[in-house]
Amino acid sequence: MAKGIKVGDEVAVTATVRRRVTEDRISVSIPSYAFPHSIIDRASKVKKGQPIELVGEVRHIDGEWVTVNLGVPVTVNMDTLRLVTSYVPPKRKALLRDKPP
Repeated sequence: MAKGIKVGDEVAVTATVRRRVTEDRISVSIPSYAFPHSIIDRASKVKKGQPIELVGEVRHIDGEWVTVNLGVPVTVNMDTLRLVTSYVPPKRKALLRDKPP
């Protein structure tokens, strides 16, 4: 289970290639996502059944369900995710208040 995932983190989902739809688009099956999903894949020549890793940013967390932006929002179970990069908020360089006179 991928504990410690929070909004803004970059995560990866391992999907399975279902078939090639067109020359530059493939259909993939994402675990715990009940809808078909297709992605643009011009560079590689993957075959049916091969795993492919999809990387996106976490947009929303609701208990065990996480919404990831993979071009379109995809809601999957937290167990299917792998943390790639944790979100670090930007640091302030100057104080928000005015300097004393």
